[in-house]
Amino acid sequence: VQLVESGGGAVQAGGSLRLSCAVSEYAHNFFCMGWFRQAPGKEREAVAIIRADGAYPDYDDDIKGRFTISRNGDTLYLQMDSLKTEDSAMYYCATRRESCADSPFRSESYTYWGQGTQVTVS
Repeated sequence: VQLVESGGGAVQAGGSLRLSCAVSEYAHNFFCMGWFRQAPGKEREAVAIIRADGAYPDYDDDIKGRFTISRNGDTLYLQMDSLKTEDSAMYYCATRRESCADSPFRSESYTYWGQGTQVTVS
């Protein structure tokens, strides 16, 4: 299984970016998908998760109302609006075959990861 992120870049505070994650394997083989981020010197943290059929999106409190996770076919998206400097990080998409019901915000519970895409907000 390969996951390839794209869409990162440099943007000014208040701006928007849309991240994409192309999944090589048909998405219905997974049950839970998510976006995570890691800033230098910090632990990887969950940003948003969604059931693989596109239902039940859920968000970390820090980004709730600003980011939107969605899935279309074999691509996972993260629309990021009203970006803040503290959103700067490497962003990763991840999937797992287990249900989203069990600790979906724990990065250790995800099996497949992309290589990441850098987001810099100034």
